[in-house]
Amino acid sequence: MISASGVTLQYGKRVLFQNVKLMCTPGNCYGLIGANGSGKTTFLKILSGEIEPNAGEIAVSKGERISMLKQDQFAYDEFKVLDTVIMGHERLYSIMREKDAIYAKADLGESDGMRASELEDDFAAMDGWNAEPEAAKLLNDLGITEKWHDVPMKQLEANQKVRVLLAQALFGNPDILLLDEPTNHLDVETCMWLENFLYDFKNTAIVVSHDRHFLDKVCTHVADIDYGKIQIYTGNYSFWAESSELALRQRSDTNKKTEDRRKELQAFIARFSANASKSRQATSRKKLLEKLTLEDIKPSSRKYPHIMFRPEREAGNDVLDVDNLEKSTDGVLMFKGLNMRVDKGEKVAFMGPSDLVKSTLFQVLMGETEPDEGSFKWGISTTRAYFPKENRKYFDTDLNLVDWLRQFSKETDENYIRGFLGQMLFSGEESLKKARVLSGGERVRCMLARMMLVGANVLIMDEPTNHLDLESITALNTGLEKYSGTVLFSSHDHQFVQTVANRIIELTPRGMIDRRDTKFDDYLADTELKVKREMLYSNG
Repeated sequence: MISASGVTLQYGKRVLFQNVKLMCTPGNCYGLIGANGSGKTTFLKILSGEIEPNAGEIAVSKGERISMLKQDQFAYDEFKVLDTVIMGHERLYSIMREKDAIYAKADLGESDGMRASELEDDFAAMDGWNAEPEAAKLLNDLGITEKWHDVPMKQLEANQKVRVLLAQALFGNPDILLLDEPTNHLDVETCMWLENFLYDFKNTAIVVSHDRHFLDKVCTHVADIDYGKIQIYTGNYSFWAESSELALRQRSDTNKKTEDRRKELQAFIARFSANASKSRQATSRKKLLEKLTLEDIKPSSRKYPHIMFRPEREAGNDVLDVDNLEKSTDGVLMFKGLNMRVDKGEKVAFMGPSDLVKSTLFQVLMGETEPDEGSFKWGISTTRAYFPKENRKYFDTDLNLVDWLRQFSKETDENYIRGFLGQMLFSGEESLKKARVLSGGERVRCMLARMMLVGANVLIMDEPTNHLDLESITALNTGLEKYSGTVLFSSHDHQFVQTVANRIIELTPRGMIDRRDTKFDDYLADTELKVKREMLYSNG
């Protein structure tokens, strides 16, 4: 068990947390949510002991071990992969190293023998003999095969390092598990594996994630950072989001009687209780939900952007034809023999293990780079707007946001431009910020405002949810669902793909899998497709 009592953290005049009190207990997974900049990562660091609060204290049950997902991909470059995982249990790893040092001595003294005996007892008590097999299994489950286990971390690619650090955090059955964005850079299968791992995790887990599907799958509770406080609610993210909206609606409906409000709440809770899933979590969650009262839920202070894409004109039926397209980058084949036709109104999610492949395809289709072979043709009536994954070059200017956005508009009236910025939560003095100083999330919102302003009938979007908070992701999700044009996009956000896409194209090492009129969950569940995917990934 881990608890916070009176925790306050302040930087200058800015107060992140004020007198926070909470308790997290074993058998539960807490999703820590809050707007960008609210202090989610900072609070995890306070819980782990990495940051000291200005006031208050963190208490951990005696003898319990905290494990936190590390973010520095270069910290372990000189260590072997397997050792890096075992280092997640610091005490066990230090015992292993001290034992090795003693046994490496040419002449063992009596004191060495006694110390070695003590270490062996501690090593056995910690189940040390199974440390390497457990670490190896975690790595394999996360897609890091045996050929990488004994090589230095510096030989791994960035996405492989992320998986090793995740294995490090999970290693040794920690009593308290702190995970900050654990699904970043994970493919669908690995995300599903992690979901199942957390389903079965019997200790305490606290997770920060912008993946709504992941939060819904793993969380028994939501810890919401709002108003400088942290309030714990029973249920997953969807329950919190909808209950917060219900509370706001009920608060604004002054004419509704208290009894009517209670009945509405009871019906809402009953629906979520009936939908609770996974045996270990379901029973306790259902009982807790049924005990909620009207006073237990509160409206959120969050602000949602208003994202709405309106094509200036409708495209014809012929949107895009791709014929035998091939491209290599730095001698590495991205794709070969790519053939596809995209029709009006299709919303195509491009999936696959390599983000670079998808980014390269979008760059080719937007004319930013030339294909090596083959051709493609956009329909004559199409107009296109592009959201690249990397957007820094667009903001390398000293223009303020009004003038920055004005560059992309036929209409230059300041009130017109400010209207689009206001939809993306840049109002008043915020709209006069310099483009160069924006955060990652702010840049994304500006790029989306630029796309809305263009009025294109085809949107090409490469990982558009990166850097966005949950509210902005929800707004973008809704905007694309309502969009009448054609969308080509990539995303690791399960719910985003499930709700937006009506066609799935997976780019594999040995070819393409294409499914029209298919939702993402149906695609993953299709047994025949699973077999085909395994064949295309094997021997790739």
